[in-house]
Formats: sequence, C-alpha cells, structure tokens
Amino acid sequence: MTAKQASGIIRNLRYDWPCHFVLRLTDWLPDNVLFLRLRGALLRPFLGSCGSNLRIGRGLTLYNPSRIHFGRDVYVAYGGWFMAGAEIHVGDEALFGPYCVVVSSNHTRRSGSYRYGRPDKQPIRIGARTWVAAHVTITAGSDIGDGALVAAGAVVRGGVAPDMMVGGVPARELGQVCDSAGCVNGIG
Repeated sequence: MTAKQASGIIRNLRYDWPCHFVLRLTDWLPDNVLFLRLRGALLRPFLGSCGSNLRIGRGLTLYNPSRIHFGRDVYVAYGGWFMAGAEIHVGDEALFGPYCVVVSSNHTRRSGSYRYGRPDKQPIRIGARTWVAAHVTITAGSDIGDGALVAAGAVVRGGVAPDMMVGGVPARELGQVCDSAGCVNGIG
C-alpha cells in the first residue's frame, strides 16, 4: 500500500464516512432551528474547520469534508452539495439557499473523453455576509467577495466583487447590493 492510498483510507475513516453517517442519521429530522443546529454541531468535528452556530438543512451532501471550512453563523439550506476537490472556504454569516452546488474541481478531456481526464482542482472562497440564493452553482476557482448576493439560478465562474449582486448563466453584475444605510448606484 502506498502512502497516498493509506492517507485516503485514513481520511475516509476520520472525515468522510462519519460525516455521511451523521447526515443520513439526521435526515429524517425536520428543518427547524433546533435540528438545524444539531446537524451543524454533529458535523463540526468532520470539517476542515468550522465556526460556531453552523446550521445545516436536510439532504446535504459533502465530498471531502476535511477540505471544507465554514465560518461562524453559516446556514446551508435543504439539498446543498459541496464537492471539495480543492479547499472551499466560506466566510462568517454566509447563507445558502436550497439546492446550491459548490464544486472546486472541473472535468478535463483526455483522448476526446471527459471520463478519464484529470480533474482541474481550484479553491473556492465565498466571503463573509454573502447570500447565495436557491439553485446556484459555484465552480472551481470562484472568489465571491464579502457581502455579495448571488441571484437564484446563477452559475458563478471567477470573481464577484464585494457588495455586488450577480445573476444569470454565466453570472454577471446586476448592481450594487443596498442595505438600510443605502448605497450608491445600487439596486433597491
């Protein structure tokens, strides 16, 4: 057995399998505040790092949870899918709507086929206080700035400036995000 194989087995036993067990064991519980917090607390030991008050909805799938890093007060709604070929870093107070996909590797072609191409792995950073709405896909190499809003159904590839709203396929800037203090040239 090579060192790489041994490392993979250890990672599976330490992070992946217990994480999947916890998620499947708690999937029958309803998505209310108590059980969202319980799922988050039970998952914390199996993540790369995690701040306090992680809230996790039912139906979540995590691949390579040891490469996933959540800040504090993060909420992930029903049906999320995080595939960490490379590191995924999520800042404090980030919100994910239902059925979001965050994948830090892409397929490449080899001899005309995507089946045997080597994965192109690039880290993802999602800034603090962001809102990723329902059915959003975030691809490898994306960097979403603090306070950004990603509109429902968007596909993000690349950078999103702080405090900007993006939407569409592929995602493009729609305007600056406003709050109760106002904004300049914004939407709201």
